[in-house]
Amino acid sequence: MSLATVWFVVVAVFWVGFFVLEGFDFGVGVLHRFLGRTEEERRQAIETVGPLWDGNEVWLIVGGAAIFAAFPDWYATWFSAGYLALMLVIVALIIRGVAFEWRTKHDSGRWRSTFSWMLVTGSVLVPLLLGVALGDLLAGLPVDSSAEFTGDFVDLLTPYGLLVGVSLLVLCLLHGATYLALRTEGPVGERAHALAGRLAWPALLLVVAFAVWTIAISEGGPWRVAAAAVPVVAALAAAVLLRERRDGRSFAATAVTIGGVVAALFANLFPAVLVSSTSSANDLTVSGAASGHYALTVMTVVAVVMFPVVLIYQGWTYWVFRRRVALPPAAATVAETSASS
Repeated sequence: MSLATVWFVVVAVFWVGFFVLEGFDFGVGVLHRFLGRTEEERRQAIETVGPLWDGNEVWLIVGGAAIFAAFPDWYATWFSAGYLALMLVIVALIIRGVAFEWRTKHDSGRWRSTFSWMLVTGSVLVPLLLGVALGDLLAGLPVDSSAEFTGDFVDLLTPYGLLVGVSLLVLCLLHGATYLALRTEGPVGERAHALAGRLAWPALLLVVAFAVWTIAISEGGPWRVAAAAVPVVAALAAAVLLRERRDGRSFAATAVTIGGVVAALFANLFPAVLVSSTSSANDLTVSGAASGHYALTVMTVVAVVMFPVVLIYQGWTYWVFRRRVALPPAAATVAETSASS
């Protein structure tokens, strides 16, 4: 296996890791407003990701940086084509971060509501826009023989890309709901479990549509079909496990589902990194878009040393903050009284 292929796999791993880890962040960011009926319940939901969300975003930064360093031609064409969409993603990430940090800085209902809706908006836009961008890689963009994007913003809204974007958004909501069911006690956890059960079957239909469409527009082959089948099986398992009230396994199944969707897209994209809808001769490929051998060698040495350190540190963080988040005693009493009445 060439170093260029190795780094294509590494890039795919970064994107899979981002959606698996940040996916439940996005889900919580959207659902905290609707599952939490009081300020204490909304804060309870947000506290489940409070120590984790900024570390999870690093996977996106590293994924983009890996493309920049390992596949400069891919980076230049893809990021230039989606420049406006990329700016929207950056703005959405900024307002999410501001909302997390500033939401409780002022004791005002209007203040908290404003930042809650900012958190919802940012958490919707990022997976939707990134999903469309990832789908465009396989659906194809108008790219000429000089690897220049020749279309406009409307050309970015490919039907397949929109399906991937909507699918990833819905899977983030499902992933976030199973996460809240696993990490919270009381009414928020109960509502999260009930919502996850309702989301599981529409999510399964979207994943099936994604798998069929992905296979239809790729080169085919048994291993590509198998890659597309993994998220379908995982989504079905999540639906069944939710009915049996197995919160931990349900969360694991939704993690495999959302990660499997991203992995299947990259598996069916290979050996291209960006398909040209103008002509297949203009496709950007792994070998053609890669950096030189020396650059890839240096990057590989650095990755071998640093990647395990990052995994150990992030795993330790998750272990430290593994306990369920409960309501304050007074708020829990009020919630129990409301539920019984």
